[in-house]
Amino acid sequence: MSPHRDEAAREPAVETARWIDDDVALGEVLDAVRSADIYTVDTEFHRERTYYPRLALVQIAWGDAVVLIDPLAVDVSGLAKLFDGPGLAVMHASGQDLEVLAQACDTVPSTMFDTQIAAGFLGMSSPSLTSLVDRYLGLRLPKGDRLTDWLARPLGAPQRSYAAADVAHLLDLHRLLVQELTARGRLEWAEAECEVARSRPRPMVDPDSAWLRIKEARHLRGMARGVARELAAWRERLARSLDQPVRFVLSDLALVNVAQRMPQRSDELDGIRGLDRRQLKEPAMRGLLAAVAAGRELAQGDVDAAVPTTRALPRHLRPAIALISAWVTQLARDEDLDPALLATRADIEALLREDADGRLTKGWRNQLLGEPIRQLVEGRAALAFDRGHGLVLETREAPR
Repeated sequence: MSPHRDEAAREPAVETARWIDDDVALGEVLDAVRSADIYTVDTEFHRERTYYPRLALVQIAWGDAVVLIDPLAVDVSGLAKLFDGPGLAVMHASGQDLEVLAQACDTVPSTMFDTQIAAGFLGMSSPSLTSLVDRYLGLRLPKGDRLTDWLARPLGAPQRSYAAADVAHLLDLHRLLVQELTARGRLEWAEAECEVARSRPRPMVDPDSAWLRIKEARHLRGMARGVARELAAWRERLARSLDQPVRFVLSDLALVNVAQRMPQRSDELDGIRGLDRRQLKEPAMRGLLAAVAAGRELAQGDVDAAVPTTRALPRHLRPAIALISAWVTQLARDEDLDPALLATRADIEALLREDADGRLTKGWRNQLLGEPIRQLVEGRAALAFDRGHGLVLETREAPR
């Protein structure tokens, strides 16, 4: 047995997970969960054919109980009372789940522990739940079909078992990860990073800045850039009103090509690459041409002012980026940390630019990385290669 595996790990009977499809039963479940200090939560959803993610299932476990909540049959807004309470929500790879829960319940758990984030502080790089359960508990999760239609009813026994398994083992994982993080003195680091993920703003896309998400549109110049801005704003608003993905209204390729051609009449839409006139109904076609006209009238300065700018890195510091990146990779190995969790190239550049809100200026990252990097670029430290240890940061006398 792996030294990480817990011989006392519970084996919840995920096949007996309770299906909740009426509001009375949901109320009883929420009353029970609210009395627990810790619970687990996960979601299943679809967003391939809608603008907003469509919640298809909510899985919750606490104690020895597992429930599957059917959001197609009950009002899940009541989950807000649970999430606003003091209980700790244990999740895995919580990013999209938090977005979906915020959309469905207008809130997210007040405190959260993400097992994937926590594992990064133990040297694992974005591990799957399956790999963590196998490593720490010695269990194999049911295999799932990535093409499962979670909105179908009734869900089959394999689907229910797979969904229940996503939460059934998280309490044991949390306990074991906390033990190991505490032993390494990294529990506070992990908890702080989980809070960053939990509280990260999830604003709606601003239609007027939607064009900035299209790489090819940002490269446009002159009047075409203004047309791209107005087209993207029109597309975003229409997709939102229809609850359709923006690509269903107009693809990025078509948007950029329309912006370059700037058609003023419907017949000028013919032959534009990526634009299917057969799918562009009359109201949408009028809206598109109106957006083109509005874009042509925009003042160039107003459009350019919307493009975010970043202070250029001083030329003399640019060679330091590759050097520091190599040391960060070495440090991640030495400290048994996920390199992506430790620092990105953008984090390094932000520190060298002395951005006050950079990640390396705060908390554990400042202690582990920020101050040593400052010493390096100020000449108070140097990097040396040690055959047995790789890159080593050594202090030295400051240059005169």
